[in-house]
Amino acid sequence: MGRAPPGGWQWQFPISRFYPCCTAVGKDLTKTMHGLIVNAHDIGMNGAALPRLFQRIGVEKLAAVAVPFHVLMLAALLGSIIQHRLVWSLEALRPKLSKISCGTQTDFSKQSLANLGKGLIKLVLIGSVLTVLMWPERERLEALTRSDLSVILPLCVSLALKLMGAVVAMLAVVAAADYLFQYRQWHERQKMSLRELKEEFKQAEGDPAIKGKMKQVRQVRMRRRMIAAVPRAAVVISNPTHYAVALEYERGMDAPVCVAKGVDAMALKIREVAGKHSVPIVENPPLARALHATVEVDQQIPPEHYKAVAEVIGYVMRLRRMVSGRR
Repeated sequence: MGRAPPGGWQWQFPISRFYPCCTAVGKDLTKTMHGLIVNAHDIGMNGAALPRLFQRIGVEKLAAVAVPFHVLMLAALLGSIIQHRLVWSLEALRPKLSKISCGTQTDFSKQSLANLGKGLIKLVLIGSVLTVLMWPERERLEALTRSDLSVILPLCVSLALKLMGAVVAMLAVVAAADYLFQYRQWHERQKMSLRELKEEFKQAEGDPAIKGKMKQVRQVRMRRRMIAAVPRAAVVISNPTHYAVALEYERGMDAPVCVAKGVDAMALKIREVAGKHSVPIVENPPLARALHATVEVDQQIPPEHYKAVAEVIGYVMRLRRMVSGRR
């Protein structure tokens, strides 16, 4: 309990219950300042005593601010570690002439404007918090000029801790908001442009022009292989104008196999080669379209076409036997 200053209010400061470390430092400062005031007439002002006096006062002040300073430094370090890993580099400390700004160029980039806005927001928020905290204390601060030293020091310590706690809490909120803002910016920077997507697609899937050329080469080779396989076909089932499917069948095979198929120009080429090598051509438009749609080259025909194809091949074999008998 301190001595009540003029104004009719009582001030209690039980800070020793909550901040023993700060109280110990405050007591040391109190003893030092009390000794200076009480023994002011005995303090020597010669060349050796005065430096020792200032040295002792400086050590006491450094001890008083050491704890909050280290707390703030640790908070800044932890905030940096949370956002990104530490990078130890002396590159930023090297002097460079390019870092000297003559004021002839102004950077109005989005990042610089965002940093300016964050700085202004911090100043406004911290100033508002300090104003809210200190404005109710204005009468007490005015009364301190008429108060005893035993009341002034605890009040100053209490106000300093209150201000420091409020500022740290406010900066924690600002740091959290800044972290979210920086993460969102980083996420936006990771997005690729349309040109970068095209380049990545080329690297992963290959150049579309080269792929198209390779596909064209494969189609040409497939056509040549099909044309070469037409002479060994047992029959060519065709639509007179659009479709042609060449089927190979020999005794012992499970089912006929498609050796060539095509439409339009390719169908005309298959019929032409089949005519040159005496391969029977049977016109059956529904069956030709169905086989072209359901069977691939070098594959057996589907079971649902067995009956229709068997009738065609049986018809072709009967014709061959008739021709052979006449001969």
